[in-house]
Amino acid sequence: MSSDAPAKKREEPPQPQRQQQHHQQQAGNDSGNGNGVAAPLAGAGGRPSAYGDRRLRLNPNKDHKPERYDDVQTEFDPCIFSSLERHLPPSMLEVPRDAKVQFMKEILSRYLPDGERTRVQRHREYRNRILTAYQPLHEELYRMHPSAFLVPSFIQAINDNTEESFRNIMSEPSPGVYTFSMLQPRFCELLLSEVENFERWVSEVKFKIMRPNTMNKYGAVLDDFGLEKMLDKLMEEFICPISRVFFPEVGGSSLDSHHGFVVEYGKDKDVDLGFHVDDSEVTLNVCLGKQFSGGDLFFRGVRCDKHVNSETQPEEVLDYSHVPGQAVLHRGRHRHGARATTSGHRINLLLWCRSSVFREMRKYQKDYSNWCGECQREKKERQRQSVAATKLSPQFPRSCNDNDALSTNIK
Repeated sequence: MSSDAPAKKREEPPQPQRQQQHHQQQAGNDSGNGNGVAAPLAGAGGRPSAYGDRRLRLNPNKDHKPERYDDVQTEFDPCIFSSLERHLPPSMLEVPRDAKVQFMKEILSRYLPDGERTRVQRHREYRNRILTAYQPLHEELYRMHPSAFLVPSFIQAINDNTEESFRNIMSEPSPGVYTFSMLQPRFCELLLSEVENFERWVSEVKFKIMRPNTMNKYGAVLDDFGLEKMLDKLMEEFICPISRVFFPEVGGSSLDSHHGFVVEYGKDKDVDLGFHVDDSEVTLNVCLGKQFSGGDLFFRGVRCDKHVNSETQPEEVLDYSHVPGQAVLHRGRHRHGARATTSGHRINLLLWCRSSVFREMRKYQKDYSNWCGECQREKKERQRQSVAATKLSPQFPRSCNDNDALSTNIK
């Protein structure tokens, strides 16, 4: 597809009654006070509830280590509880976990419409049906083993945890697009084998699965068949440190949920992928293999919603060829697409990393010039015009009468 075509937003698909695709929910809407502080919760008779006077912190407590909520059975994603815990008032941080859960559920329930709650519950039931019936082929994939999954240079850079250590293993072929070696060949082989096993099981039992998003007709959601916790670890321990450094302006410091999946291109699969933006703050895209030709990614600049279909500037043009095991990391709002895979079979791992805090704060933001390329250009043009207007303003010399009048006024 031409890069001049309108950019679509690649999202998880809206689901009919019988099949619901998971969409990570974000706490917060405009029923707050606009400052990021939750309004008091109403209890019986309109009075505040037991915790109604305990307001959430505007900024997260980065020194606080939140508890794990993976075993909590609710309609909300466990990652949201862990993220929200950092915003709890100090008086709530030391109470039992059950009390925290109840407090946070009361807050979250005000932001999740009944229809959305039903949709999330149906997806949870869909996922549970898979997890109770599907038998994993490679059990070792389902827990994070860094030394077995990741190349040594990448692990060392994360351990050093400095901008210099990250840049030492990276290339930045275009502003905001970072490439680096990441996955061990053995991990790629195991994951490809696991996906094939899952698709074989789906075919045998005639189970209709949900595809990763609205633009890909082939592929699978890894979270749906048990890999969610492993991918959580991948995001938290390995992607978040990099995102804090390179993408702080789009929520890179507060990533708290993900959507993990594989996409497939080639004969009898998807061929290409149109011009679009992702439903993420930060996207990790890693080629798993196999043998293929074509399929290059093309990037065309970062844009906000208002400017998503604006023209591409020459410095924003990048074409990138996939290499198995090599990762591409970029903002979700970085416009891109994939050219046709002309032969063979290409499979990529995608991790859409999201920040509920950034999404909430964006509702109150009007200026995106710290990350949108077109907003930046418009701001610079306004500044240029302002300076030019100042230089062109006529400067009238003061007459003797002016001085007399000034003296009179002073007196």
